[in-house]
Amino acid sequence: MGSVQLRELTDYLDDYLRVREVADKSLNGLQVEGAPTVTRVALATDAALQTFEQARGGAAQLLIVHHGLYWGERPVPLVGTLRRRIAALIEADLALYCAHLPLDAHPEVGNNAVLARRLGLGALRPFGPSCAAPGSEAAGLEIGIGGDLPGAVAPEELRVRCEARLGSAVRLLAFGHDAVRSLAIVSGAGADLAGRAAAEGYDAFLTGETSHVSYHPAREAGVHLLFGGHYATETWGVQALGDHIAERWGLEVFFCDAPTGF
Repeated sequence: MGSVQLRELTDYLDDYLRVREVADKSLNGLQVEGAPTVTRVALATDAALQTFEQARGGAAQLLIVHHGLYWGERPVPLVGTLRRRIAALIEADLALYCAHLPLDAHPEVGNNAVLARRLGLGALRPFGPSCAAPGSEAAGLEIGIGGDLPGAVAPEELRVRCEARLGSAVRLLAFGHDAVRSLAIVSGAGADLAGRAAAEGYDAFLTGETSHVSYHPAREAGVHLLFGGHYATETWGVQALGDHIAERWGLEVFFCDAPTGF
């Protein structure tokens, strides 16, 4: 079993994920300090008591999540749910590391990059708005990804393929052509980008959460809109990051599955 110092690992993740170069409402990076030496790493989509308990039960010293505890720039009082969560982490000596947009946009272990590979997309290219911090070297870094399918498929066939790769139900709003050749992806909550996908020439757009206000824009743009669920589309990045950590340091890693149904 390998081991690494917590600060060495989190400093590496900051650089690998380009945390300081990405503009985000999430406080990315190490959110809560824990044990100084790490031999087991837990991965989860959400920072919550349920995943903290799973990580502690698996004897992890570090939990890496996509959705962390801190959002926005204003100080947050340590009361209620946040207090209970912080107390649980401290009691378990469990460190918490968060990577939100840096993990969405990463070209190797990002949610969207992993989904694109699972769906067999080729000719991959960035898609969506830039998430680069002003003046950073990441200028042009975009949240999502797009690519070409191996061959033209019917919209319903694409929906079934997405369900098989995601392992969860996928809803289709079939507003486009009968033959789908290209797909753009933004995991989580990206339905408002359907019009952008159509404008950039994509036949279909896959995201997580359903959106009432995106129905008519997608229909009028003539693009197929697929909803795979926020949780289901955002389990892949942390798991891929865990595999990367295991390969680099020989650490034991495991995923804390806590689906929300959304």
